[in-house]
Amino acid sequence: MISSRNSERIATAIFYLIALLVSVLLVALIGYILYHGLRVINWHFLTAAPQPFQAGGGIGPEIFNSLMLLILTMLLTVPLGLGVGIYLSEFARESRITRIIRICIESLASMPSIVIGIFGLMLFVTILKCGFSVLSGVMALTALNLPVMTRLAEDAIKNVSKDLREASLALGATQWQTITNVVLVAAIPGLVTGVILSAGRVFGEAAALLYTAGITTPALHFNDVNPFSNNSPFYLFRPAETLAVHIWKVNSEGLNPDASQIADGASAVLIIMVLLFNLVSRWTGSWLFNKKTGQ
Repeated sequence: MISSRNSERIATAIFYLIALLVSVLLVALIGYILYHGLRVINWHFLTAAPQPFQAGGGIGPEIFNSLMLLILTMLLTVPLGLGVGIYLSEFARESRITRIIRICIESLASMPSIVIGIFGLMLFVTILKCGFSVLSGVMALTALNLPVMTRLAEDAIKNVSKDLREASLALGATQWQTITNVVLVAAIPGLVTGVILSAGRVFGEAAALLYTAGITTPALHFNDVNPFSNNSPFYLFRPAETLAVHIWKVNSEGLNPDASQIADGASAVLIIMVLLFNLVSRWTGSWLFNKKTGQ
């Protein structure tokens, strides 16, 4: 018979081994991508436009499109998801309606992105006549990420200790003051996790954008800041090929002589962008949490 202390040691060793294995796999994957991709990256590659049927093109417009879709999507997803999360956790009473809402949110959160893309194609591209555009892509990504952000926001707010709420109310604060100044501040770490997960899906999404944002990008004039100009990078009704879509397109079409190098470089840039966003989000969340809590 194995003693309880030995069983605990064995279980702990197994958990450490699993964590180590996952960490090694993650480091190996990121290292493999960076090893092959960093050799391709240079200033020309990061700023130039793609060159179909030719070698030596870049991914400048695709980087801009990815960042633009990220910013616009998060500007919609975070406030809406946070608002629904506050309602479900602080105001909604447990009833059949709230249970139905939660079931719908969980079902949408597990929806395949290709289904969201087809939905966006029918609604935003065809019915609303937005065409293959930045706006259609943003709306599709919002529909894809909103359930995830809502669920994580609700869980983060619910996990805040009731003692903090009661202490705030006992000091004379209103319910809304308690939510904004106490509950949301305590929930910042969980909310930051929701933002990071949503942003990661925006960066890496391709299937939904194939049917909404399109697989091409017109010639962009970055000195044209008029949002109503067809060649302005800020024009919302133009097609917007992102980095993830560009990687798929280059590999599937195989029209460029250096298609593998372009895919390697674009993959490395995408990984670096995701890592930088995660680090900045974590740092910002920690700074905001410490500032609000006086730590």
